[in-house]
Amino acid sequence: MLARVPSVLVGILLAIYWARVLHLAGKIRRSAGHTANIIPPGIFGCITRAVWFPIVALWIFLPLAVPFIRKPPKVFQPLFIYPTVAWLALAAALAAFVLTLICWKKMGNSWRMGIDPTEKTALIVTGPYAIIRHPIYTLSSLLMLATVAVMPSPLMILVALIHLILLQLEARREENYLTNLHGAAYANYCRQVSRFVPLRIANKQKGDIHNILL
Repeated sequence: MLARVPSVLVGILLAIYWARVLHLAGKIRRSAGHTANIIPPGIFGCITRAVWFPIVALWIFLPLAVPFIRKPPKVFQPLFIYPTVAWLALAAALAAFVLTLICWKKMGNSWRMGIDPTEKTALIVTGPYAIIRHPIYTLSSLLMLATVAVMPSPLMILVALIHLILLQLEARREENYLTNLHGAAYANYCRQVSRFVPLRIANKQKGDIHNILL
């Protein structure tokens, strides 16, 4: 029974995480008149969401429900179980969630789940965004990898691979959008700050980067 606890707690954490995403989308809808581009305009956005929504549902369902299925299909069953690893992964997932809350707060009304090329938002380059360009995507990747460590089933690994690939695609689409929107300011920011791993950190004391409010 104790072996189920990290998996169930991760599932609960994921449910809270995505409930918070929906809450933020509703908040943006009230302030900006649309649901934060949960379904972005354009064919590509619709296709990615058609894949992503079931992936998120499985991401929540597998760690939360599989421990209570008496005889789960083999594709649901963990390939191995290491309790110490599971508890450490749970701690990493919790840390990723808390840090994501900080990033969401920093983004404020500029947070979007998808890209609308016609929309103009502020460029946020301070706080976590002075360390890496996509802290929310990085933390989402960490949260997914932690889930795999807790529930390393074949299906969960497949879910993780698809989610990580979609995050990579979305990050690059977002960078193209921000380059078109903010021009040289964003290009200069990209030269100073790494995409996912903090290899380069902008020197704010020299005034190299700053918030640009439109």
